[in-house]
Amino acid sequence: MGIADEDVVRVREATDFVAIAGEHIALKRVGTRFVGLCPFHAEKSGSFSVNAELGLYYCFGCQAKGDAITFVREVRHLDFVEAVEFLAAKAGIELRYDDAAGGKDRQRRNVLIEAMEKAVDWYHDRLLKSEDGGPARNYLRQRGYDGDLVRSFKLGWAPDDWDALSKALKLPDDVLRDTGLGFVNRRQRQQDSFRARVMFPIFDVSGKPVAFGGRIMQGADGPKYKNSPETPIYSKRRTLYGLNWAKTDVVDAGEVIVCEGYTDVIGFFQAAVPRAVATCGTALADEHFNMLKNFARRVVLAYDADAAGQAAAERFYEWERRFDIDVHVLALPAGTDPADLARRDPEALRTAVKDARPFLAFRLDRVLDGADLRTPEGRARAAESAADVIREHPNDLVRDQYVMQVADRCRIDADRLRSMLAGKGRVPMPAAASPNTRKTPAGPEVEALRLLVHRRDDVKGRLAEILFMDDLDLAAYRALVASPTVAEAIETADPEAAALLQRLAVEEADSEPDDVITRLVQRAGARALAELDAEARQSPERALELSPLVGWLKLTVEQSGDPEAGVAAGERLVAWLTERQEDA
Repeated sequence: MGIADEDVVRVREATDFVAIAGEHIALKRVGTRFVGLCPFHAEKSGSFSVNAELGLYYCFGCQAKGDAITFVREVRHLDFVEAVEFLAAKAGIELRYDDAAGGKDRQRRNVLIEAMEKAVDWYHDRLLKSEDGGPARNYLRQRGYDGDLVRSFKLGWAPDDWDALSKALKLPDDVLRDTGLGFVNRRQRQQDSFRARVMFPIFDVSGKPVAFGGRIMQGADGPKYKNSPETPIYSKRRTLYGLNWAKTDVVDAGEVIVCEGYTDVIGFFQAAVPRAVATCGTALADEHFNMLKNFARRVVLAYDADAAGQAAAERFYEWERRFDIDVHVLALPAGTDPADLARRDPEALRTAVKDARPFLAFRLDRVLDGADLRTPEGRARAAESAADVIREHPNDLVRDQYVMQVADRCRIDADRLRSMLAGKGRVPMPAAASPNTRKTPAGPEVEALRLLVHRRDDVKGRLAEILFMDDLDLAAYRALVASPTVAEAIETADPEAAALLQRLAVEEADSEPDDVITRLVQRAGARALAELDAEARQSPERALELSPLVGWLKLTVEQSGDPEAGVAAGERLVAWLTERQEDA
């Protein structure tokens, strides 16, 4: 569901951006602009500039930029639809939605959220007051959870009964199913999804309950955690446990801590570091970082980020580049998780956060701390292993900084180490890796090619030449779409494109097609926006002429990242880009 394009334009035109921004910062007129202290980073001199006529802002300090919708999304931590609805209410505009089902979808979401709120309250009350919740209360007390903490996080108890929640809430079958709270069994009776578990309610960023994580009691059978399934109101890749509570401190500190479990998040809150969040039974994904970048630029990983090796490194470096964030890693004692350390030594946990290391520095520490640097042979092996790790980073300036550090610790000439990085020295492949497990370093273009090689039906109709800017990637794409098989594409492609396809053919295609295509489309849209901006700067008349097109393009690029309206917006954007290229 999306808001009708015409209504979004009406909202933009009707919004007094100076008044909206003035609710959060003090602005003063300087010539034709308004200037103030940027709300997105700490500063003492005003770098935040507003063009009231165009309804746009730009910060010369942190490069934050956008329009009224972007501003409201950032300062109020809302999604696109919520921001437009907020501004529409201010301007007295009644919104329409793209299709007849739009309003019904919104109403349906409200019904499901209301059911989840009732479930949260019911489970919470059962934990606090029921006799069968006694063992759960004892378990939580043993973990250091007092009554205030239990109430703050709305923890609950699902009794060991087939249908206690279903009987209590009396929800319609479809609501029970679509919230993930239960289902209709083979006897056509309602049955609860969670039994005999301590319940951790999961809220979206605005504080609305959307899912649950249930922890089994010690000694009971079954998996340790059971999580709600994906539902119309819950996407694991777009939800972070604890962000609704943590966002204020995250913004104030400019830092967010990412954990693996719910209890780790609560542990950080217990240790007076209330800016931790956790993924919900899934690995970190693009959507998580796309959300986190709106709150903080420093992301601290509170788990073993080195365990996945090079594949993880490529993802982290790509996230750093694409989302303009810095990934750090928190070093904990072996065998200790944040929840344990919060109970035993909260000061040590706070110190670990303060001393978190950049991701590459953390990986190099692992290599060098585990090496024998007392002998020439040990130092040489350590330098070779460190070179492998440094080589993975995409920025040559960053690489060279670490080359000098490793050279100093290993007592090796820095130029010799630079030669190894350039492939002129012996740098053996780590024992755990082989040529077939090393992925081709990739941006979204190469990821799309990899998907086209392995999952052609999932992506072929959604790609277009305009999305590929690199000549080599474009040549490989053309060969693939012109050939019925990958083997024939390799045979007909030019040598460099054939070599690329050959490598991609032996690699795993584990990216989500929607994620990759969204990234491609948004990058292509951003390029087009930059071109239009440059053209608009030629004259005021040209800027006025291009203004409607720029507004439509910005809206469509934003909508392309929306989980519901993104596919349609992406198709519109690709069609426009292709037509624009053909007319050029």
